Amino acid sequence: MGPTDRKLGDGDLLIIDTGTLFDGYYCDFDRNYAFGMASDRAKRAYEAVFNSTDAGFKAAKPGATTTDLWRAMWTVLEAGGAEGNDIGRMGHGLGTQLTEWPSITASDNTELKPGMVMTLEPGMSYDGGKQMVHEENILITDSGAIMLSKRAAAELPIIQ
Repeated sequence: MGPTDRKLGDGDLLIIDTGTLFDGYYCDFDRNYAFGMASDRAKRAYEAVFNSTDAGFKAAKPGATTTDLWRAMWTVLEAGGAEGNDIGRMGHGLGTQLTEWPSITASDNTELKPGMVMTLEPGMSYDGGKQMVHEENILITDSGAIMLSKRAAAELPIIQ
């Protein structure tokens, strides 16, 4: 986090947490890139957060709770080798503020309702303290969720 004079090299990962403001409303998403090559552990962590996002997306429907989403995502992260989650939450509300209520946590239990805009942001520690985070924006509708952000690549992009 933050700028340094360190130059990126083969095997380094870059996580960009970005977004914009349009007509008073925010978007907020993460994208991950490897430089030159990616370790098998980094590829596995990327696959875990990508699949965890899918699990959260499938669970995101009216009547479900933020805790249901957290459980669905954490189950996939744990199976994918997560050593923990240093952030604690795996998404949040999104709107006229970049970060809004509710939070997707193990204990928030907010019921999802049509019209809610949220981020799905599973993150995990792996390989002795390295981090991998993924984030997409969704809208809860009467029939489930729809993706608002353009979905990230299914495999970790490698910049040569």
